[in-house]
Amino acid sequence: MDLLKETKQLCQLYEIKPSRSKGQNFLIEEEIYDQMTETAELKENDEVLEVGPGLGFLTAKLAKSAKKVIAVELDDKLAEFLKTGLLSQKIKNAEVVNNDILQISPTPFIKGEYKIVANLPYNITSIFLRKFLSIKSKPKLMVLMLQKEVAERIVASSPKMSLLAVSVQFYAQAEIKRIVPATCFWPQPEVDSAIIKLILRTDSLLPVQNEKDFFRLVKIGFSARRKMLKNNLAAGYHISQEEAEKKIKKCGFNAKIRAQELSVDDWVKLFGEFI
Repeated sequence: MDLLKETKQLCQLYEIKPSRSKGQNFLIEEEIYDQMTETAELKENDEVLEVGPGLGFLTAKLAKSAKKVIAVELDDKLAEFLKTGLLSQKIKNAEVVNNDILQISPTPFIKGEYKIVANLPYNITSIFLRKFLSIKSKPKLMVLMLQKEVAERIVASSPKMSLLAVSVQFYAQAEIKRIVPATCFWPQPEVDSAIIKLILRTDSLLPVQNEKDFFRLVKIGFSARRKMLKNNLAAGYHISQEEAEKKIKKCGFNAKIRAQELSVDDWVKLFGEFI
């Protein structure tokens, strides 16, 4: 199947014009769709929340392996096309929801455990992750197509940690499964992408119970990346540099350490000194 040719024909036929503002870059390599489906490790009882279904090529593949697929599409024209396409293919276990994924909860559509598979518009990545990593009804697994640079930041380890890396790794085990060149999309974006797999911890396995105060510590720690951690902590908690240094050294860290050198476990240890 020539997906580039088919994609262009469908867009012309249904007067679908890919929108840069909505991050509409259609994936045109069937092998990548197959790998995303495979990475989701779907079982016959799995329910899937698909975000950014586009023309439905991935939706159809997910529906073959899952019990139910909820495809959330913001674009009105694409959503109508998807509904028609699913009917024509006689796919009965997939439902199209024409809405903004950032504005809705998955619970009205999915009951119990679920997985997310998404070819995300790059401009909503951070807020999407923040929402679905922290909501009460978390997915048990996410397979996401992200900008390559963002995916690399998420899976980073010390001394290259960031607030994003800590925020994701606190909730999930993260792994890049494949780099996807820009040439695999139409229209072609300016950057390469990556398939990233996130296996979420259950609530009982989260490192700390008070997430709000924990992330207050982390945000203060990263507030000025060029400064030593003790300076940021002293300013953020309104304590002396000597007291901040004492807490840092009590955890076994170098007094001159910077935020990006701490792993999630290190932050949890340091949090114990600020409870």
